[in-house]
Amino acid sequence: MTKAVFTTKVNPTYDDLPEVKYHFPKTYLRVAESVVGDWIVYYEPRRTSGNLESRGGRMSYFATARVKTVEKDEARAGHFYAYVSDYLEFDRAVPFREGNHYYESGLQRPDGKTNKGAFGRSVRYISDKEYELILRMGFSTLLFDAVRPSEDQDAVHEDNVLIVDRRISERVVRRPFRDAAFSRQVKEAYGHTCAFTGIQMRNGGGRSEVQAAHIRPVKDQGPDSIRNGIALSGEVDPNPWTGWQQI
Repeated sequence: MTKAVFTTKVNPTYDDLPEVKYHFPKTYLRVAESVVGDWIVYYEPRRTSGNLESRGGRMSYFATARVKTVEKDEARAGHFYAYVSDYLEFDRAVPFREGNHYYESGLQRPDGKTNKGAFGRSVRYISDKEYELILRMGFSTLLFDAVRPSEDQDAVHEDNVLIVDRRISERVVRRPFRDAAFSRQVKEAYGHTCAFTGIQMRNGGGRSEVQAAHIRPVKDQGPDSIRNGIALSGEVDPNPWTGWQQI
């Protein structure tokens, strides 16, 4: 097993639904099959659609997921689907480059400039170390809330980027971590405002009082994605209608 980057646009050229499936041509089959059972990060390129003139993409890594299976697309010759689980969006989209630091070493040429040829591969391998660092930067706010650098005896600095020698990928599968990340993202997406009442809920200290809920519950394989989330005030009981799971 190994890890990889899957590139998907805002308006995908292929039949992508990042929290469920990734669609790709046979060119990338070998890489995708080698990732089955392991983790990938999703990357959003500059182009937002198949239009070569489109612009506006974040050029950033924005989520992680685990590849469950790779299956042939029966409707389109020479194409395949990678089906995923454990999808989780980052608190912070991570640019492919910050200063002189490239999160994927393969994207940097020997002269220090960007390797555009490497960017042309929509599915590409990534090392465990690079994957862990992208996750750490993507969840940096959540992690710093839980572990202060001064309290973490394994903390070191590399190229001015904080690295903690404990694998974040081991935390990403745990429910408490995922619930905290999902809750933060949904509340931010709704502006800390209840979707039903339209009331912004913050206490006297500025802390959000709305609750994040899964539209499709986790127990029914509902993903931890913003598209599957809704913000509700504590006075709104979702259970009589849908069985939404509040966080």
